[in-house]
Amino acid sequence: MNKKLNFALHIAAWILIFFTPLMYTGHTNFLDVRRYLFFSVAPLTLVVVFYVNYCFLVPRYYLDNKRKMFYLTNVVLILLLTISLHYWMHYCRTLFEPLKGNGDVHIGPDLRPYVFMLRDMFNMVMSCVVATAIRLSEKLRQTEDARMEIEKAKTEAELKNLKAQINPHFLLNTLNNIYALTAIDTTRAQNAIDQLSKILRYVLYENDREFVHLTDEINFINNYINLMRIRVSSNVDVRVNIIVPQDSHACIAPMIIISLIENAFKHGVSASAPSYVYIDIRADVGIIECHIRNSNNPKPKSDHSGHGIGLQQVLKRLELAYKDNYKWEKWADEKEYNSKIVIYDTKLCYY
Repeated sequence: MNKKLNFALHIAAWILIFFTPLMYTGHTNFLDVRRYLFFSVAPLTLVVVFYVNYCFLVPRYYLDNKRKMFYLTNVVLILLLTISLHYWMHYCRTLFEPLKGNGDVHIGPDLRPYVFMLRDMFNMVMSCVVATAIRLSEKLRQTEDARMEIEKAKTEAELKNLKAQINPHFLLNTLNNIYALTAIDTTRAQNAIDQLSKILRYVLYENDREFVHLTDEINFINNYINLMRIRVSSNVDVRVNIIVPQDSHACIAPMIIISLIENAFKHGVSASAPSYVYIDIRADVGIIECHIRNSNNPKPKSDHSGHGIGLQQVLKRLELAYKDNYKWEKWADEKEYNSKIVIYDTKLCYY
């Protein structure tokens, strides 16, 4: 389509240039087609200059940093065409404009041919400038398109790399949870394995997609929270409030919210003191909002598990999937930690 449009624009421009003189032909004037065709050599020289530059000189010399050759070739070309056009127009005038009487005699040198030659030379220079400008703009557009393709490929590669990192990280934390549970209650450990199988099914079959249905992601989150309920003690208050329309078709980049929930259980649950994790997820036509509050029980400095990989991945995935269309706020005090993500780009992620 771009090539066809470009071709049509070229044709339209040259038709306008070639037929402009006809606009000034009076109703009573006789249109001499033969005379018009002879004098059409003048705009034809503009065509020659334009396409010699557009197709050959600009890509071969100007864009290849051979500017001296570009300018020299154009000077020679324009001079040759100007001189040739001068003699051609003189020949045409002898054909169509017979010599007039003494009333047309000029005193002194006749400078009109030189004025016309300068005019024609200027028109050819402008044709050269326009051809160069168009070719440069096309080159810039091609460069920008290539840059965007590279950026897109880089983004896709980074997303795949992040997903490859997320799966082992998530599995490591979950297996650690089940390992701790096997020493406490075998029955609950079996239930945890059942929950894990549902989680793994989702991770294996959905995580490779760029976006998933929000309802599927919420089911995955509920399975994870049920798994965590089995592990945590009774002094941990876990509350989940999800408000999403049943007919919602909104989609979301997978495994973003789950990393925040992981972080809440990791830093919000105490083995001895009462603690809590509150999860609030809402969605409507144009927005997805997730607000997680948890009691602030940071790990001791000697505990290096996780190394903050989950939160780093959340930021990277938000940047790659929702650049400039999300807001992530984090704030904390001595008692509570808050993390809130708002995604505004759901309209672009519908199936």
